[in-house]
Order: sequence, then structure tokens, then C-alpha cells
Amino acid sequence: MIAVRDLVLAGGLLVLLVDAANVIRVLIVPRAASGLSTITMRGVRICFRRITHLAKEYQTKDRILALSEPVALVVLLVTWLVLAVVGFSLVLWGIGADSHVTVTQAFTEAGSSLFTLGFAHGDHNTSQIVDFIAAGTGMVLVALQIAYLPTIYAAYNRRETFVTLLESRAGSPAWGPEILIRHQLVDQIANLTSLYADWERWGADVAESHTSYASLLYLRSPRAQNSWVVSLVAVMDAAAIALAVDPDGAPFEARVCLRMGFTCLRDIATVLRIPFDPDPHSDHPIDLDQAEFAAAYERLAEIGYPITRPANDAWDHFRGWRVNYEQVAYAIASTLDAPPARWTGPRRLFPGESLEPSRPVDRQPDGSTTPSWRRGTPGTPG
Repeated sequence: MIAVRDLVLAGGLLVLLVDAANVIRVLIVPRAASGLSTITMRGVRICFRRITHLAKEYQTKDRILALSEPVALVVLLVTWLVLAVVGFSLVLWGIGADSHVTVTQAFTEAGSSLFTLGFAHGDHNTSQIVDFIAAGTGMVLVALQIAYLPTIYAAYNRRETFVTLLESRAGSPAWGPEILIRHQLVDQIANLTSLYADWERWGADVAESHTSYASLLYLRSPRAQNSWVVSLVAVMDAAAIALAVDPDGAPFEARVCLRMGFTCLRDIATVLRIPFDPDPHSDHPIDLDQAEFAAAYERLAEIGYPITRPANDAWDHFRGWRVNYEQVAYAIASTLDAPPARWTGPRRLFPGESLEPSRPVDRQPDGSTTPSWRRGTPGTPG
């Protein structure tokens, strides 16, 4: 019997070590964690993804998915507490051979100590020491968890502020050509310089925070048609188009925004274990159809956007930029079940769907109402 209790004691210590290591990796070490936390949260996400198959409309699916990561976070925190209770219960039962402690008594004592309730305690010095350690562990766990959620949501708010600000510039969901079209129509092409600079800094912030706290990747935007990955692709597409059609007129900030953008996406792909080519050749084909780019090119030419390259040459340069981020962006958007926006690839949960960017209506004094930039038919960039 003593040998069995020694084995249980060793098992309890192992459970506590695994639990502590996982808490430290997730809450303290500033880099992506793996192991128990990944398995737990992935299980919750899979359950919610299966539930979405019961819904038909995108809006309903989005509402279901919006609950996935908050629930996963709660389940993760509860899992840590449960493992701590189990570990201390095994330890208390293992050291209680002389006093004939039962499993029920050990569990009651562990729970009372961990949650600092104090209604049960050991009768000898060794168990009392374990009670003190359990009480300290419980307080540390709760304190770390209290600090963890504000950190998560502070980074989330920084991210979503820029995503929401982009709505007036790129529609919802965001689309790259829409950014250039809107700025040209209001004669504010010069303001694109600050936009690219802001999103370069945004990309650095997201790369740092979202690789450290992977839960941020799955927290969806408050607005159903918004998404951080769709918005980033839109800004990068706008910068790539600007550099492709008018290389001398495009600001330097467009280049560094693109560089930071695909660096951010690749860092996140590494965390999500998505394979990608770190150095694709500029001649490699891309999934975006050239006809889509040509339609956007014609629309920009129609409204007077500065263009110094013919369409075919511009396509070659645009493809050379986009090949650096298209594959990884499509994979991330699919993995995160992002809104099915234009130029962002297919979605496993939303097959065949493509959301058009919302456009404001130009209301004239005579009462007429026309889309402010002459909305084209669905599927066209106008």
C-alpha cells in the first residue's frame, strides 16, 4: 500500500509540474505556447466550428464563432485550476499513509486549501506544509489570470481601433483597390503615406502581441464583416498596386508597409504551423486572377489615379509583390474563418461566398441618391 501511495505522490507532483510549466509558458513567457493549452483550446474551437455548420447565413455563423475564443479562454483557466486540485489531492493522499487519509478527504483538503476556504486541513506537519503551498498556488493562479485577460484585451483594442478606422477608407470588409479608389475620388492620395506608415507600426504590434498570445488571433472583430487579416491584406494590396502602377509616385512607406505586413503574416503562420515559402520567386504564379487586377486597373485609370505603367507590366510587378504574402494570407484567413472578402481566398466555412465592401451613398440636395463612387455590379471593383 505504501508503494502505491508513493507512486500516487509522484504522479501528483508530475501533474503539478506540468500544470505550472503550462501556466508559465502561457502567462509569463512572452512567446507562443504549446502543449496542454493548445490541445484544450483547439478542442473548444473545433466544437464551435462544428456548431456553425447548423447555421446557413454568414451573420449567424459569425455570432457563433465570436463566442468560441472567449469560451476557450475560460475553459483553459478552469483546466489549470482543476489540474492543480487533482495534483494536490494526489500529493495529500500520497503523504497521508500514516493518518489513513482517504481519497475524498485528500480532495476536500486540496480544494479547501487551493481556494483558501480553510474548512479542511491536514493533521500533521507535512500535510500542513502542502496546504500552505496549495493556498499560495491558488492565489498566484488567480492573480496571473486576472492580469492575463486585461493584457489580451488591451492588445485586442489596439488592433481593432485600426481595423475600424479603415472602414471609411476601404469599406467593410476591406478591399485593396477600394482604398486607392476612395482616396483618389476625394483627391487625398497624399494621405496614403500616413496610412502606410500607421499600418507598418500596426503590423509590428500585431506580430509581437499575436505571436505571444495566440488567442488574439481567434478573437473576432465586433463588426461581423471586419477582420484584422482581411484589413491587413487590403492595405498590402493597396500598397502593392500603388507600387505596380506608379512606382515613382508611390511613397517609400508603401514598401516598408508591405515588408512589415508579410513579415507579420509569416510570424503568425509560424505560430499556427502553416507552411510557406520564405523566399518565393517573383515569377511564381498567384491565385488571384489577372482579370481581377485588370478590372481594378481600369477603374483606377477611369477615375484619374496616377498610372505610369501599362496594364501587363503593372500586373507583373503586382504579382511580384503579392507572391510574398498571398499564400500565407489565404491560409491564415481560412484557418481563422475570416469573413469571405474579395482577394483573400476561399473559406472552408463559407464556400462560394464573397462579401462586397460596403459603400456610402452620395445624397444630393435634389433628393437623388447614387453610390458615391458609382458602384458596379457584384463582382466588379467599381
